[in-house]
Amino acid sequence: MMYVVSDTHFFDKNLLGVDQFAPRPFKNVSEMNATIVNNWNERVNEDDLVFHLGDIAVNYTKPPRLGDEQVYQILQKLHGRLILIKGNHDRRDLFKYLANHNYKINDKPKFEFHDVGKLIKYNHQQLYMTHYPMMLGIAPQILNLHGHIHHYMVPNESNINVGIDAPELDLLKRRPKFGAPILLREVDEIAQKKQVLLQKAKKDGETN
Repeated sequence: MMYVVSDTHFFDKNLLGVDQFAPRPFKNVSEMNATIVNNWNERVNEDDLVFHLGDIAVNYTKPPRLGDEQVYQILQKLHGRLILIKGNHDRRDLFKYLANHNYKINDKPKFEFHDVGKLIKYNHQQLYMTHYPMMLGIAPQILNLHGHIHHYMVPNESNINVGIDAPELDLLKRRPKFGAPILLREVDEIAQKKQVLLQKAKKDGETN
C-alpha cells in the first residue's frame, strides 16, 4: 500500500494548544509524538510505502546532533519505508544523519531523500509531491500533493493539502486519526469532492 502525509512536526512545542493555524490540544510533545506514532502504526504496515512531504520534526535540542538522534528514534518506530521530501523545518544535517544511519526493510532502504519534490504516476494521473503548494497552471493530469499550510486550503482543484492538520481530510468519508497517513486512493476521493466544493462556491459567488 502507498500512503502520503506531511507536517508531523514531532517535538514542536509551538504547535501545542488550540489555535486556527494548527490546533493540537496535547499536554506536551511526548503525548503528541506518541499519538501520531500510534495512529500511524494502526494504519501502516512495515512493508508499506509512505511519502512524507516535509516538516518531519521541529526539535531545538542542543547539541543539534542529539536532536537528530531523537528524531531518528521516532522515525524508527514508524511502520513503512519513508520517502522524505525536505520541508522548511527539516535541517539538511538531519537528512545526513538519517542517511548515515539508514537501514533496510525487505532489502529496501528505510529512508529515501528528495530536496524539492517527487513526481510519480498513479491511477492514470501524475502526482507531484512537494512540501510547498505549487501553482501548476493548466495541467489537468497533475495533482500537487503538498503540506506546509496546515489548517488552510488552497482554493485550487489541483492542490491537495495532505498534512495531518489539513482541512481536506474532512472531505473523506472517514477522516483518519490524527497523524495517520492517507492512502493514495483516498487522494482521489478528496480531489473529486474538492472539485465539487470549489465549483459550488464559485457558482454561489456568481449568484450573490
